Amino acid sequence: MSPAHDERDRIRAGMDRILNGTPQHSNGALTIVALAQEAGVPRNALTQRHLDLKNAFYAEVKTRGQIPDSEVRLRKQIVKLKELRQEDAKELSQLRIDVEHLVRAVNQLTSENRQLRTALAQPDPRVRALPTQPHPSRTP
Repeated sequence: MSPAHDERDRIRAGMDRILNGTPQHSNGALTIVALAQEAGVPRNALTQRHLDLKNAFYAEVKTRGQIPDSEVRLRKQIVKLKELRQEDAKELSQLRIDVEHLVRAVNQLTSENRQLRTALAQPDPRVRALPTQPHPSRTP
């Protein structure tokens, strides 16, 4: 499909409307998608055929001190990801502390178990093994 003869004019008119804050056919976002919609052209017209107009659009956005919507979204996403990363770092730190405590507890219990088994193995043990109760799920 060949581009319409007035495609460049429609793109320029769409750029003017968006940059002036008076969009008629789009949400007015400072993106190529909105510009294509505003101009009534396919997006690839800007990304493949009229790269100069796409670049001019972004240059004008930058000149006016406006930030393209895509960049605003990315910046918000970066902030959110940094917050998540901080939360993950805190959780990881707490998990490492928990592991250290659990290792100490296991070592202490292992040591006590060894001492009790040694005492139980003596000829006259001061420790006596208690009878075990059957597990409720193993009752005959």
